[in-house]
Amino acid sequence: MPFPAVFTAYRVFQRDHRVRGEAALGWNIMSTARKPLVAGNWKLNKLVGEAVATVEALKPLVADVSNVDIVVCPVYTALHAAAQAAAGSNVEVGAQNAYNKENGAFTGEISPQMIKDTGCTWVIIGHSERRQYFGEGDALLNEKLHFALGTGLKVMFCIGETLEEREGGKMDDVLTRQITEGLKGVSEAQFANVAIAYEPVWAIGTGVTASPEQAESAHLFVRDLVRKLFGDAVADGVRIQYGGSAKPGNAAELISQPNVDGFLVGGAALQADSFAGIITAVSAHG
Repeated sequence: MPFPAVFTAYRVFQRDHRVRGEAALGWNIMSTARKPLVAGNWKLNKLVGEAVATVEALKPLVADVSNVDIVVCPVYTALHAAAQAAAGSNVEVGAQNAYNKENGAFTGEISPQMIKDTGCTWVIIGHSERRQYFGEGDALLNEKLHFALGTGLKVMFCIGETLEEREGGKMDDVLTRQITEGLKGVSEAQFANVAIAYEPVWAIGTGVTASPEQAESAHLFVRDLVRKLFGDAVADGVRIQYGGSAKPGNAAELISQPNVDGFLVGGAALQADSFAGIITAVSAHG
């Protein structure tokens, strides 16, 4: 077995044993103090009418859920209509991306101020598809994060490794770089408006889901790194979502892990009933 694979296996062994120890000692108390966040990333799907219909269908299914923050993230053209449909409910609306300028000659871009003007309260920054297909690097994403926070939007900041990086024993290095560079300069007060979404890229849209143990191992690594970089208060308070093919059938098992604080959902969020199934599973755990 190549050395990187041996090293990674050893790190996973260490974390798995630490996770079991934490559970035995009841160290999952912090996870129950963090209100779960379940967000649906609709990606490039749904016309305005379809987006509104999905929000309208979702609202009664989750109306009694008070212990989970719920967000849907439609395409730009549907943001205003979706926000109007969600108004007065426990469903918030977010955008899938934002630029780091308020206005100017930036054809095709949208600013956080424009997003907020539609009635949105959240934005996704750094999704793996933005990194992969549009070449967005850590420095740009850090600028976008700070600019969005400065406008009053809450941010789901995405991180995650590819299959090649994971199999090559580079997962820890990738996550360390993305967190260190991407979250650079974020204050303790600002972290109240930041959630970290861990996306194992190899599990997005593939139907392959990380095991609960794999998800917990990665989330624990992320929380430990946040603790090292930003301190105990931030590490204990920041919500870390799992973003790899969450479904109603696996949500309960995944959310039971001490360091999994919710989900960033893709395909399963496109239908109100399946998305509500995830939300109710999370709510029942709380």
